[in-house]
Amino acid sequence: MDSKTPGTDCKKMEMTTKVKTIAVYMLGVLVLMMSSSFFHVLLRPLSQPRIIAESCVGLFFSNLPFIRKALTLDVQRTLSYLSDFIMICHMFIVGLEMDRYTFVRLQIREAKVASAGVLTTFIITYFAMPLLHVSNVPSTKSNLSLSVILSGTASSLLTRLITDLKIGKSDIGKFVVSAGVQSDLISMILISIGFILFDPFDHYNTRKLEKMVIMSSALVVETLAAAKLTPVVMTWVNHENPEGKPMKGSHLVLSIAYVVFICSLSPIAGQFNKVLSAFLAGFVMPREGRMAKMMVSKARYFFTVLFYPIFFFWVGTEAELTKLGAGHIMTWARLFFLFLIVTVGKVAGTLVSGVMLGFHWPESVAIGLLLSIKGHFQVYLAIVAANEGFISISTGIVMVFVTIFTIIYTPLVVAKIIERARKRSPTQRMALQWLSPSNELRIMLCLHGPENVQAAINFMEISRGPAEPGIMVYVTDMIELTDKIAATLAHGEGVDAVTVTDAAVIEMREKITNAVQDHLVENGEGINHRRMLSLSTMNGMHQDLCILAEDLLVSLIILPFHKDQEEDGRLSGGHSGFRNVNRKVLRHAPCSVGILIDRGLGSIETSRSFVSLNAAVIFIGGKDDREALAYSGRVARHPGVKLTVIRFLLDANSDSVSSRVSRSKANTAEHEEEMKLDDEYFAEFYDRHVAGGHVSYMEKYLVNSGQTFSTLRSLEGQYGFFVVGRGGRVNSVLTVGMNDWEECPELGPIGDILLASDISSAASILVIQQHSLKGELHGVHDEFNVM
Repeated sequence: MDSKTPGTDCKKMEMTTKVKTIAVYMLGVLVLMMSSSFFHVLLRPLSQPRIIAESCVGLFFSNLPFIRKALTLDVQRTLSYLSDFIMICHMFIVGLEMDRYTFVRLQIREAKVASAGVLTTFIITYFAMPLLHVSNVPSTKSNLSLSVILSGTASSLLTRLITDLKIGKSDIGKFVVSAGVQSDLISMILISIGFILFDPFDHYNTRKLEKMVIMSSALVVETLAAAKLTPVVMTWVNHENPEGKPMKGSHLVLSIAYVVFICSLSPIAGQFNKVLSAFLAGFVMPREGRMAKMMVSKARYFFTVLFYPIFFFWVGTEAELTKLGAGHIMTWARLFFLFLIVTVGKVAGTLVSGVMLGFHWPESVAIGLLLSIKGHFQVYLAIVAANEGFISISTGIVMVFVTIFTIIYTPLVVAKIIERARKRSPTQRMALQWLSPSNELRIMLCLHGPENVQAAINFMEISRGPAEPGIMVYVTDMIELTDKIAATLAHGEGVDAVTVTDAAVIEMREKITNAVQDHLVENGEGINHRRMLSLSTMNGMHQDLCILAEDLLVSLIILPFHKDQEEDGRLSGGHSGFRNVNRKVLRHAPCSVGILIDRGLGSIETSRSFVSLNAAVIFIGGKDDREALAYSGRVARHPGVKLTVIRFLLDANSDSVSSRVSRSKANTAEHEEEMKLDDEYFAEFYDRHVAGGHVSYMEKYLVNSGQTFSTLRSLEGQYGFFVVGRGGRVNSVLTVGMNDWEECPELGPIGDILLASDISSAASILVIQQHSLKGELHGVHDEFNVM
């Protein structure tokens, strides 16, 4: 007889249904996360931030018909609770990232611009709201509330956009970030005061005096506890958990519980708004110490990966696009005029204050447009207002779209700022050929990882030249900014104070640093070095490197080849991302560029007491070959390097067709001038190095590019290091047609031939391109001034 009862079967079926439901929800969250990341990758060429991808994906998925049918009341309620929790955490981190001494160390110019922008936007919004019929409960108090909300700035989002778009170190970048923080603080403080005075959930009626006193008292107690008690608690936690050691689980739980307790004081004791309470608590809390940095970095990771996609999905479930009312002209009027109000209001304020402060009007307009940016908090308030009936669902959706539009145009504004800065940039030729012998040579030596270290060390060694003035080497790590690394960045004081906390990156950088320092301790005479970091997406890394090179005033950037040598001597398939970075740097660099192909350079042991490296420089002619010769002059001074200069010359006695064509082209003024520069510079090099016996010299008389190829093949096994120019040759018959079979155009014809596996697998190659002056620099100094 079966002992099972119908009740037991029902419970099992109910449990199975719940498990299936949870699995479906988890799958949905995973799809949201993956879709947001994928769409963000698609938008990267347009420099659009991740919030655009998250909002588009969230609105799209939440408005699919089959998903809306699956949204039960319980699901909607759960999403609402989640969104409240996400916004509380978001606003706490926003407050924590701000400097609590902002009003104590007030920056007058930024304060004037921020106040003017808030004031003009407030005034314009206040008088325009009744005309647009935005509020369902029109009154002076509701208009005041909407005006204050639209006058604010999403300073946290603005700071990250300014940093990601590479103008964070410029005068206008620093100014906008500071003004944005003050604008955000002004609006948040006004919103908090308004919440104490008026009850938005009771038709904005004025609260009773007793209620105001209780709420204000609770907020004061919370603020004092956050400002005075927090340093004591966090100092003890930081002392018990020093840097470099794992955080104790009990202390981590205690710290989080303490933060939750502080943020809950005013909502529980005085019924103050929980989101505003979290912001104010975060703002007055000290952000120094390990615990605060850990909270920010971990929270940012969860926001990026999980919370923000869920948040915008909730926004989409509340903002049903079918209720937008796209067929009504008033909907589009609201969209247009609300966007116009929030942008024109800020621009008007910054223009007026800019005139008083002596700013150029284009910069004032740019500042106003950047300060108009809205973010997650404004989206949250728009949806809450629609749910509470203060505004219609259509108006709430319009406000969400207005928020998105204020973010979309930001990269265009920054591009115009950089364009104006580029036009003002001073022009000077940054190349080894033009470097004065009395000046220190500055090299930016880039590395992909520890696999490039030994080759980089030997490159520094053979490039050192005389001890006076010596060389300055900026050893720069090229690290791709992935979503994982971006989520673990710790933002400190200032817009550009970013610390990489990813364990793998830290370990890799320490290995490189230790290897370089160990070498320089014993062989560091004449070599100064500094560690640098290029942390960027593959799409923007070339810009990061170019800006860094111009900032450091380097004459030569050395990039690792995108392929590494394997154990059998052959080159690997390589990294296509780094290959594109190399190509873009060659196009946009503000100085000369070299690509270093390591095929044994890292395995030799350089010595100053005996010859350990046979090197050759190939000179055919042109500006890049002259730059290669200029670099070789430094290599020639190293006692451990035996250098040979091989000059390829056209055989003037040949009667071949190619020779006759070459002689006819040589009559052109451009070619004659180039040949004159080649002869003059080579004669100078010969007198300085060859005549004194420091450098060997040989000439090869050739007829065409076929002989050039065969001559290069004949050099196999004779040299361990080649220095060649990338191109820049004028009508040279000795290389004509070689471009047709190039596998790596970034190396030029000679470098590409030397790279061929059937010629040599044991010869490293340095391909150099001289800096070309084209009237304007392609890059721009990252600390440029336009104000």
